[in-house]
Amino acid sequence: MNVRLLSLAMVAGLSLPMVAQAQMLQPGLWELTSSNMKVDNQNLPDLQLILGQLGSQLTPAQKAALEKQGITLGGKGIRACLTPAQVQSDTIPLQDPQSGCQQQITERNGNQWKFRFSCPKAQGTGVANFLSDREFRTTVNGTFNATGIQQAGSMETRAVWLGQDCGTVKPRA
Repeated sequence: MNVRLLSLAMVAGLSLPMVAQAQMLQPGLWELTSSNMKVDNQNLPDLQLILGQLGSQLTPAQKAALEKQGITLGGKGIRACLTPAQVQSDTIPLQDPQSGCQQQITERNGNQWKFRFSCPKAQGTGVANFLSDREFRTTVNGTFNATGIQQAGSMETRAVWLGQDCGTVKPRA
């Protein structure tokens, strides 16, 4: 069960629309927390609870492998470091560049962007609302196949800027 939940969180959470203009987001450390997660219309525990359980079960090698991909479990969710060059580009790579995921902004209306994403084991649509250069929220709906069974999933994610210093969190290459 934890593998399925983590797969949903990682695919949906890291497949968020990571396209922003330079003035939209601050470079530095960001924390993404997810809530209202559902699989086949059944509520799942919040990401904080899932990550807390998972964090105690991961081996040091598994944690190191996640960190090598730019994913750090900490605080209330997943932490990611964005460089100044990343926030000035047209895409901000919070997902693993080798994941095979593609994102496309389908509509931009002020600070609200609609998007669709496609990954090898997930696809769907969503909406991102940029509340400021230090906070944005997304809602994602889609299907995923993390365990060999096609399932519908949805979640809301809040991303908050924690500061310029990323500490030990490495940016994605």
